[in-house]
Amino acid sequence: SASANKPVLTLFTKKPCPLCDEAKEALEPYKGRFILQEVDITLSENSVWCDKYKYDIPVFHLNGKFLMKHRVDIQKFEDQLMKMELQND
Repeated sequence: SASANKPVLTLFTKKPCPLCDEAKEALEPYKGRFILQEVDITLSENSVWCDKYKYDIPVFHLNGKFLMKHRVDIQKFEDQLMKMELQND
């Protein structure tokens, strides 16, 4: 299926996170091209991520690799997304 090949964008977040909301809005036009997975760093099972990112959210990983933090870098995101789409064809 097409969704099997879609890159997974992981958003490390917590509530409330206005910057995360802003980031999600910025990514809205692309949402058909990736799967968004949100990780709440305040949950006990995510304490490793909490220690790592508590002052940096939102943090984005694309297919498990660090991509960007604080703000969405649309250019970088688009470049990486396109690269992955080309690899999948």
